[in-house]
Amino acid sequence: MTVGWDKIYLPVDLPEVRDEITYQRVVMNSGATWDYFPGHFDPAYAESQGHPTIFVNTMHLAGFADRIATDWGGPDSRVVRRKMRLTGSIYAGDTMVGRGRVVAKRCDTTADPPRYLLDVQIEVTNQRGELCCPVELTLQVPG
Repeated sequence: MTVGWDKIYLPVDLPEVRDEITYQRVVMNSGATWDYFPGHFDPAYAESQGHPTIFVNTMHLAGFADRIATDWGGPDSRVVRRKMRLTGSIYAGDTMVGRGRVVAKRCDTTADPPRYLLDVQIEVTNQRGELCCPVELTLQVPG
C-alpha cells in the first residue's frame, strides 16, 4: 500500500511496531555497521559502565524509526530528514516499541518536481514504557 499525500488528514497515528532485541541482533547490528564500541558486544564492559548488559547502537535506533515511518508510508515513501536524541538504552532482552504520529504536511515547491512531505514524531521506548529515543523525521510520499 502507498500513502498518498492528498489523502492524509492530520493528525495520523501510525501503527505500533514492536521488535524483540536478542543478544545476537545487538552484536550483529554493531558488526554490520562497523560500530565496535564494547558496550554493543561485551557484557562485562557494559556492566563495568553501569549498564545491565549490552545495548543497541544509534544506527539500530535510526533504522527502527525509519521502519516505523516507511512501513506505514509504503514502498514509494522515503525518509529525507531525521533528528533524534538518545535518552535511554535498549538492552539485549528488551522489546523495542515504536509509536509515531504524522503532525504536519507540506508541499516543497522549491524542488522540481515538487516534494510532498510529512513531519512525523516517533517515540522509541522499551517494554516498560521508558522513553529511549524521541525522533522527528520528514517522510516524502507520492503526491
